[in-house]
Amino acid sequence: MFEILFLGTSASAPSAKRGLSAQIVTHDEYRFLVDCGEGTQRQILQSGTGFRHLTRVLLTHGHLDHILGLGGLLSTFLRWEAIEELEIFGGHTTLDRVRALLDGVVLRGNQPPMPLHFREIKPGVFFDAADFTISAFPVTHRGPDCLGYVFEGKARRPFLAEKADALGVPFGPERRDLVDGKTITLPNGNRVKPDDVLGPLQKGVKLVVVGDTGKTDDLLDVCKDADALVIESTYLNEEAEMAREFHHLTAQQGAELAVKANVKKLILTHISRRYREKDVLKEAQAIHPNASVARDFDVFQIKRDEQDGHK
Repeated sequence: MFEILFLGTSASAPSAKRGLSAQIVTHDEYRFLVDCGEGTQRQILQSGTGFRHLTRVLLTHGHLDHILGLGGLLSTFLRWEAIEELEIFGGHTTLDRVRALLDGVVLRGNQPPMPLHFREIKPGVFFDAADFTISAFPVTHRGPDCLGYVFEGKARRPFLAEKADALGVPFGPERRDLVDGKTITLPNGNRVKPDDVLGPLQKGVKLVVVGDTGKTDDLLDVCKDADALVIESTYLNEEAEMAREFHHLTAQQGAELAVKANVKKLILTHISRRYREKDVLKEAQAIHPNASVARDFDVFQIKRDEQDGHK
């Protein structure tokens, strides 16, 4: 299961109720900050989630409304918070801009309070944990090195406890060994193989997070069969021409992508102050009924075969 907490959901500039782009994706003890718009550190505090284990930042691109909060975040770490290290992931151009911000404005020749790593990434898997991966993919927006991210649980075979019970497999290390693919021998001499107690291979949960983008046709494959898609919705269809001009999407375009890619849950963010939330939602749900418009501090749990884990 993945959980996503929205810290900022406004497009380009903050509004009275929406901060700038930032989300935290959580999986077990892992936490990833995706983008860091101005004011993100305050949103983290306001949400009650705190800074613990928040040591990895994934940037979709280098526009200021997605990175400017890094200056304040690092400044806070300089004075108040103690974290083990900070890793900032992004494309080459994005990281160049972040370095200029942090080195030239915040640090000004001083050493950071923790090891600070800039991790340049290319499309493909760049983070591989025991039971999930994160991969980057190219996104078409204004400028180079724009990325989106796929958080995906690794495929696994479920343990069938009723079959193990019937075969007399005791609770304890024997069951763990079977899950790990090892054959065991019971006290009565019977051998039990993993195939005897494991079900068919099941795909892991898939969460796709897209930053700003002006196209969807190049996202169809990467979004295919996702359990949830987070994507921008800066405009309504009545201003589709303006969306094209500024390389952003309409709510309709995001919903059409979700339908074509067989996405179970659509979550729209990056909402312009010019629209009412209910109008954005109406346009999306006319095409993809299981669509939501994220608000600041909304939390969604992304699980396999569940339509809506909104809290």
